[in-house]
Amino acid sequence: MAQVIVTIKIMPESPEVSLEDLKSEVESKIKKFAENTPVRFEELPIGFGLSSLNVTFSMDEAGESTDKLEEDLKRIEGISNAEVVDMRRALG
Repeated sequence: MAQVIVTIKIMPESPEVSLEDLKSEVESKIKKFAENTPVRFEELPIGFGLSSLNVTFSMDEAGESTDKLEEDLKRIEGISNAEVVDMRRALG
């Protein structure tokens, strides 16, 4: 089966939320969802000291929908929103 590359944008509740702490919790949830996948994080400044966290990982195209993963991520303390912003089939 083909692989898809997924990017999820995570918005913290405030600038005081530690992105480093969020990264470890988010990575744990993603590794449960898509086993043995590398996870890449990118911090993007929004304004007024707030940064979003873009998380990119790969998963099997035939796998389950990312809806449950998004809901699980939203339940993490310190996260106000998590949504898939990009999903594309990997080439190669």
